[in-house]
Amino acid sequence: MFPQNRPPAPLQPPPGSSASAAAAAAAAAAASGSTQPLKLTYSETLDRIKEEFQFLQTQYHSLKLECEKLATEKTEIQRHYVMYYEMSYGLNIEMHKQTEIAKRLNVICAQLIPFLSQEHQQQVVQAMERAKQVTMGELNASIGVRGLPPLPPTQQLQAQHLSQHAAQGLAMAPHPSGLPHPGLALGGGSGLLALSGALGAQLASKDERAHLEAVAAAAAAEHHRGITDKIILTDHLTGLLTPGTELQVQNPLAVQGAYPPGAFGLPPPGVNGELAGAAGYGAGLHLVSPQMNGSAAAAAAAAAGYGRSPVVGYESPHPHMRVPGLPASLQSAASGKPAYSFHVSADGQMQPVPFPPDALLGPGIPRHARQIHTLSHGEVVCAVTISTSTRHVYTGGKGCVKVWDISQPGSKSPMAQLDCLNRDNYIRSCKLLPDGRTLIVGGEASTLSIWDLATPTPRIKAELTSSAPACYALAISPDNKVCFSCCSDGNIVVWDLHNQTLVRQFQGHTDGASCIDISNDGTKLWTGGLDNTVRCWDLREGRQLQQHDFTSQIFSLGYCPTGEWLAVGMESSNVEVLHVSKPDKYQLHLHESCVLSLKFAYCGKWFVSTGKDNLLNAWRTPYGSSIFQSKESSSVLSCDISPDDQFIVTGSGDKKATVYEVIY
Repeated sequence: MFPQNRPPAPLQPPPGSSASAAAAAAAAAAASGSTQPLKLTYSETLDRIKEEFQFLQTQYHSLKLECEKLATEKTEIQRHYVMYYEMSYGLNIEMHKQTEIAKRLNVICAQLIPFLSQEHQQQVVQAMERAKQVTMGELNASIGVRGLPPLPPTQQLQAQHLSQHAAQGLAMAPHPSGLPHPGLALGGGSGLLALSGALGAQLASKDERAHLEAVAAAAAAEHHRGITDKIILTDHLTGLLTPGTELQVQNPLAVQGAYPPGAFGLPPPGVNGELAGAAGYGAGLHLVSPQMNGSAAAAAAAAAGYGRSPVVGYESPHPHMRVPGLPASLQSAASGKPAYSFHVSADGQMQPVPFPPDALLGPGIPRHARQIHTLSHGEVVCAVTISTSTRHVYTGGKGCVKVWDISQPGSKSPMAQLDCLNRDNYIRSCKLLPDGRTLIVGGEASTLSIWDLATPTPRIKAELTSSAPACYALAISPDNKVCFSCCSDGNIVVWDLHNQTLVRQFQGHTDGASCIDISNDGTKLWTGGLDNTVRCWDLREGRQLQQHDFTSQIFSLGYCPTGEWLAVGMESSNVEVLHVSKPDKYQLHLHESCVLSLKFAYCGKWFVSTGKDNLLNAWRTPYGSSIFQSKESSSVLSCDISPDDQFIVTGSGDKKATVYEVIY
C-alpha cells in the first residue's frame, strides 16, 4: 500500500482551511497523544523485571527462613511432647510400683510382728500408726535431716500416694519373745522402710536378719532412686549392713524407648510376675544368693534357662520364715525382666499387669518345651501342621509339602513329597482334616489343592480355583464341611469341600487378608488383614459383625477355643489379646520384630507366637504371662500345636522345621 520503507505521511489540513482549524487539530492531536502508555526501551524493561525478580527472591528467602524456624520449633515441641509423654508414663508406672511396695511391706510387717513380744508389738503398732499419719512437711524434714535433697513435686506425689495405700489394717498375734525397739520418725514409704529395718534389728536369728536385710535394702533403693545415683545405707539398716555400704541405683530417666514401663532402671515389683519379690530391688541383695541351698539354686537356674521365674523350684533358705499369705512372686527369685504385659482400658490407658500367683502353675500350664526333632525341609518352611495322632508332620515350602514320621527318634527324612502349585511358588498354608485322610494346601497360586492321603500314594483329588492370585491362610469349619481361604485381594472365599464349589465370598478387607481362625461353635469367623483391621463375620447370616482397627498390619491371629479372647500378632512386633465383647485388651511386648504366626493350645489356657526375631514365645491366656521362650537360628514363619497340646511344630527361614515336646 505504501512505498517500501516509507511511513505514511501525517494528515495535513486540506487546502484553504483556516489557521484556527489547524491549531485546533494540533491541540487535539497533542491531547490524544498524552493518553497513550509510556513506551520503555528493552533495557529499561529488563531492569524492571530484574528489580521485581530480586524483590520476589528476597521475599522467598525471608519466607524460607520463617518456615525453617517454624520447622525447628515444631521439632522441638515434638521432642518435648515425647519427653513429657515418656515422663508421665514412667511416673504412672512408678506410682504403681510404690503402691505395690507399700502393700508388700505392709504384708511383711504383718507377718513379722507376731514374732515380737506383746509389749514390743504395741510399740511397733504405734510406730506404724505414726508412719501412716506423717505429713509431707515432716517427710521432707526427715529426708533433709538424713542429708538427702528435698523431694521434687513428682516424688512428693508418689510419697503421698504410697502413704495412702500403706494405711491398711494389720491383724496381730502375740509372740513369746522380748526384744528392744528403736524409735521411728519417718512417714509413708520411708516409715515402713525404717520399720522393716527396726524389725530386722530385733530378730535374733542370722537367717532372719539376712531376709530382712534384702527386703529393707530393696525398699530403700526403690524409694530413693531418681533422687540420687548412690544411696549410702547406714542408719536405715542398723545392724544389717556393714557401715558405709553403697547401693548403686540407676537414674530412672536414663532408659530410652517408646514404652518406658519397667525400663526405668529397675523392673516393677510384682508387675508381670517377673520381679520375684521386693528383694529384686537390692543390688546384690536378693533371695537367689549363696545362702540358697544347692538344689534350690539349681532349680532356679534351670527355670531361668527356660525364661520363667522359678516359682515352683525355689526353696527358702529359712523355711520357718516363709509365709503362706505372701504372693508366690514375692518368694521366688528375681529374673530382672522389665514389664512386658499391659492392660489397655476402654479409654486407652495402659497399666502393667500384676500377674496372679498361679499364672505359671496349675494343670494344663507347661513348664517348658524341649526340642526333639529337626526336619530339614531344604527350602524356607512357610507352613506346618501336625496330625491328630501326632505321628505325622507336614511342612510346606517352595512348590511342595513334605510328610515326616516323628513317631520314632533319630535323624529324619521325608516319607513323602506332595508337589503342589508351581515349582517356584511357596506354600503359605496347609490344613489337615481331623481324620488325617485329607490335606488342603494353598499358597502363591490361584488354586487350592485337596490331597487324598488315604491312598498308598497320596494324590490330588480336587483343585479349587478362585480369581485371587494367592491364598495367604486357610481355616476348616468344625464339621469339616467348609474351607475358608484368605485371598491376596482381601476377599474371604468359602468353599464346599464335599462338592468342591465356591459357596460365598466375604468382602471387606481393602488389602490382602493375611490370617484367619474360626470359633469352636462354627458361627463366627475372624480374619486379619494388611489393611490394619481385624474383622468378625457371622457365618449364619453372611455379614460382618465387628471391625477392630489397628495402627499396624495384621500378620497372624488365633481365637481361644474356650473363652472370648482373640490374640492378634502385629507387624509392629506387638501381640494384642482382645476380649471379643468388651473393650478391654492386653498388649504384650516380648517380640522384637513382626509376629508372623500365632496358635492357641486346644485347652485354651496358653498360646504361642513366633516372629522375625527368631523367637517362639509361649503366653498365658489372656494376660500374657511368659511361660517359656525358645530362640531359633532364623525367622520363625509358622507354627502349629498338636490336638493333645503335647507337641509344638515350627517352620523357619533356615529351611527346616522344629518339633518341640511340651513339658508339664
